[in-house]
Amino acid sequence: MRHFGHIAPEVRSRLFHREPCAFTADSPPQLLAAALGATLYSPATRQRLADDIRKQARRGVISMVLCLEDSIEDSEVPAAEENVVRNLTELAGPHAADAGAAADAGGTADTAGDELPLLFVRVRTPEQIPDLARRLGPAVRLLSGFVLPKFTEERGVPFLEALAAAEAATGRRLFAMPVLESPQLLYLETRAETVAGIARTVDKYRDRVLALRLGVTDFCSAYGLRRPPHMTAYDVQIVASVIADVVNHLGRADGTGFTVTGPVWEYFRVQQRMFKPQLRQSPFLQVRAEELRQALIEHDLDGLLREVELDRANGLLGKTCIHPSHVLPVHALSVVSHEEYSDAQDILRPERNGGGVLRSAYTNKMNEVKPHRAWAERTLLRAEVFGVAREDVGFVELLTAGLSG
Repeated sequence: MRHFGHIAPEVRSRLFHREPCAFTADSPPQLLAAALGATLYSPATRQRLADDIRKQARRGVISMVLCLEDSIEDSEVPAAEENVVRNLTELAGPHAADAGAAADAGGTADTAGDELPLLFVRVRTPEQIPDLARRLGPAVRLLSGFVLPKFTEERGVPFLEALAAAEAATGRRLFAMPVLESPQLLYLETRAETVAGIARTVDKYRDRVLALRLGVTDFCSAYGLRRPPHMTAYDVQIVASVIADVVNHLGRADGTGFTVTGPVWEYFRVQQRMFKPQLRQSPFLQVRAEELRQALIEHDLDGLLREVELDRANGLLGKTCIHPSHVLPVHALSVVSHEEYSDAQDILRPERNGGGVLRSAYTNKMNEVKPHRAWAERTLLRAEVFGVAREDVGFVELLTAGLSG
């Protein structure tokens, strides 16, 4: 699989200075964590889940979560579990072991030859992890791991132990994606110890933790808040303070940190707008894409685009998504610009190991080698999985190509 793999090769060649790399579910964890992109959540109760997964893969979705937790009613859990098992078994096909061998050789695939996204199941209890792995049988090869809700040190250890047991029983590498959303993380009097406890836990199980996800909707719930579509998570100060503390402790670039993904954007389409749109006209007029701009505004995605930019500025990579229309905008904004790539390469040249300051090749900024090194390394990792745009290609062209692909 690869980002923008759903568009024609000749179109990718026209858009990218350096195309996104191909990877499989068995690629190194650091690369997979960066490649998650817009992780699309789907209630596990959807009856045609296998078809949904295939369809979203053809539209450019790289990672999906089949949710057994908050997106479904408590009474629906047993039927939803059975639905996940039935649909993943269908995806694996009648010869699941052969399909698994093919996946090991070239990526996650079903028997029809379609590439599948990285698939995760969001569970409610630790016991569900080994139980689902057992019930899936050979089809467990289609799973990349499990999403662990309301993660704290006390709650998290049983989940991670259950994951380790399922991994040992199946022989399949399974990752955890803890969701940081508990009230203890939000409340000022318990935040520091809660973050420290989470850090101790995920560090102990570092090899199994792919990324940390932020549950901002639960944060808002603790105070009866809900951000409107013209505001980002960073405009809600109590939420912004938690994001800052999580990144401060768990997102460091010194080798101790983890990939932390951006919060969910929960709006699809605005009915009546109180404030002006946040998308400038000029980038769209330059490529005659005013209709695209209007469509983004009508579907309330201008707020999403701003939040994605703020996510990256605040140290987050990837995003939780609950609607397919959110995926391509997130991916288009994740592509590294030619200017960013040029700066990162200049900073990381071997002859610059001693430090120093240099003017960027674009002659519009200072690149200070030592302070900007970690940024440059992260930028090149993002460039590997999302690609580098050509010098004259921007977000609008990438999004237009992705939508028409």
